[in-house]
Amino acid sequence: MGLRSAGHALRAPGQLRPMTNTALAFLGYVGWMLILTLAIAGQRSFLTLSGQRAANSFDPSGSDVSPFAGRLCRTHANGYEHFPIIGGLLLFALATGQTAVTDPLALTMLAARILQGGVHLASTSVVAVFARFGFFVVQVAIAAYWTWTFLTRAAA
Repeated sequence: MGLRSAGHALRAPGQLRPMTNTALAFLGYVGWMLILTLAIAGQRSFLTLSGQRAANSFDPSGSDVSPFAGRLCRTHANGYEHFPIIGGLLLFALATGQTAVTDPLALTMLAARILQGGVHLASTSVVAVFARFGFFVVQVAIAAYWTWTFLTRAAA
């Protein structure tokens, strides 16, 4: 019997293990946060380098630049506010070899997170706020289901 790590056989150096939906969702979340960060940095760099704003004059909320910049900063902040829950559950599954719990809904979770942010970036209309809330509810429901499943498996 060979060495095992997190429930998977170790591979030879250079041989990659197929990426699970859980790992893909985790990487996708990180990628989404990177896109939002680069968008904020790009916008602020352009305004600074073009002489329109001093580098130290930006309000962290982004609301001093434009309504869109304010929504961009809020979408970014919402992403890192929820990362400990969503990212934590995904990492827990990866670290404990329990991706069978998270894999079926991992990409749905990622899609709901990106769609919530995308709708927020696009609009603050009443319809958009209801859509955002719907995507948020999907994420909370999945996170609650995963947490319950992990806890009940541990108690068994």
